[in-house]
Amino acid sequence: MKFASSAAVLSLAGLVAASSLNIPRQNCPEATRFGVLSVSPTDTPLNPGDNFNVNVDFNCGMNNFGIVPKFLDYTIVVPAPNNNGHEQPIVLARRTLAAGATADTFTAQVPHGFYFKGAQYSLLLTNNYPIKGTDGSEVIVQGGIYAGLNLNTTDGL
Repeated sequence: MKFASSAAVLSLAGLVAASSLNIPRQNCPEATRFGVLSVSPTDTPLNPGDNFNVNVDFNCGMNNFGIVPKFLDYTIVVPAPNNNGHEQPIVLARRTLAAGATADTFTAQVPHGFYFKGAQYSLLLTNNYPIKGTDGSEVIVQGGIYAGLNLNTTDGL
C-alpha cells in the first residue's frame, strides 16, 4: 500500500512539473507533409508580367514524414472542381532544393498566357520525392498542395 501511495504522489508531482514547463508543442499536421506553400502578394490582383514571391517550407515533411523533395514542379492551374476543361495548366517552374535546404523561395513572373475571365487560379506545387520500391530501388512518387493565386482576369478570354 505504501508503494501505491508513493507512486501516486510521485506521478502527480511529475504531472504538475511537466504541465508547468513552457515547451512549445510541435505542430505538424499530415496535410503539410508535401510542404507549406505561400504566395505573395495576395491583396492585389496580379497581371501577366507581374512578379510575385513563392515560399515553401519543407521542415514538417522532411523531419516527420521523411519526404525529401527530388524536384519541385510549380504550375498555375484552375483546380478540377472549377475547371471547365478549357483552362490548361501553365508550367511556371521546375526546381530542385539545394543540398541541406529545407525551404524553397524564389520570385516568379506571371506568364503572358491565356487566362479565363472569372476563373479561380491557384499555384500547384507538385513535390516529386523518392521512396523505396519493392526491391529497394528508388521510385519517384508525387504529392501536391495548392495556394491561391490572385490573377486579374477581367481582360481574359
